[in-house]
Amino acid sequence: MGEFYTIRNKDDKFSMQFHKRSLFILISLILVTCAVFIISLSSGSSYIPVGEVIKEILGVSDHAFILNELRMPRVVMGFLVGGGLGVSGLILQGIIRNPLGSPDIVGVTGGASVGAVIFIVFFLGEWSVTWLPLASIIGAAVTTVIIYLLSWKNGVTPIRLILIGIGISALTNAIVTMFMVSSESAIASKVYLWLTGSLYGANWQEVTILLPIILIFIFLSLFFTGIVDVKQLGDDVAIGMGVRVQFFRFLLLALSVALAGAAVSFAGGIAFVGLIAPHIARLILHNSFANLVVGSALIGSLIVMGADIIARTAFLPSDIPAGVFTAGIGAPFFIYLLYRNRRAMSE
Repeated sequence: MGEFYTIRNKDDKFSMQFHKRSLFILISLILVTCAVFIISLSSGSSYIPVGEVIKEILGVSDHAFILNELRMPRVVMGFLVGGGLGVSGLILQGIIRNPLGSPDIVGVTGGASVGAVIFIVFFLGEWSVTWLPLASIIGAAVTTVIIYLLSWKNGVTPIRLILIGIGISALTNAIVTMFMVSSESAIASKVYLWLTGSLYGANWQEVTILLPIILIFIFLSLFFTGIVDVKQLGDDVAIGMGVRVQFFRFLLLALSVALAGAAVSFAGGIAFVGLIAPHIARLILHNSFANLVVGSALIGSLIVMGADIIARTAFLPSDIPAGVFTAGIGAPFFIYLLYRNRRAMSE
């Protein structure tokens, strides 16, 4: 037990274990995330020295408008979206026991896209943008239920779930495209920008709406640490220890759907973050769920913020959607995973 730090309350109803080496890696990830956050604030069409960014954070700078109103909401949005997608992918991969599991591949974010686009096209002028995450989460939840029902045949096998999810994802993309081409040009352009996965135009109102949703759901996922760690020993062992496996699987699925739906509600289709981040987290961290949740959130944030830095600076004066770059990394990684797991998929 000397390799672990244990955190528990007085009545032992809540406890978490952190591997000591993993704790050092997590602290390093936090420091790297802070560094990328500051670099992201300094990057753009006009470069602002890192020293000036730090001064602005401390409250003494001559670049208040650019940093506070234009760049800070965008960077914070990238941080939240990446964290939400990373943890959503981690939970989903654990539930379906498949390394190919990801909210965008399985079709969860496709359903969220339908919910968000329907809200943008029909309700955005009449209802507050505050309701956009809810519409996105409802779309993701309905689609997930449909995928599970279609995948069920004496149980749900991972490969069947993945294949049906890919098919449903294609269907949701077609529905979104139909709404886009049949809408007015102003709405269609907004939907198109949203679909490509861009942080462009993020503002403090959207950040304020998304911040509590992402943080609360990630925090809630930590309460399942003991259950998930026991469940890794197998369903039979977990049931023998008194764990209500199906009930907690449903709750974890609901958390994954909520995180994915909320994350894409404002940033759009930023793909493959939920696939890549958990794999990197498992590669460098101890296989405790608490470690992996924090690690996946930080790595997902780093991926999205890094992609957004490239999007804003590589092709000036154009501002390329960050989703283009996450897809450019994620698609080859997905092909690699398909190749590596080809034997398991053929069985």
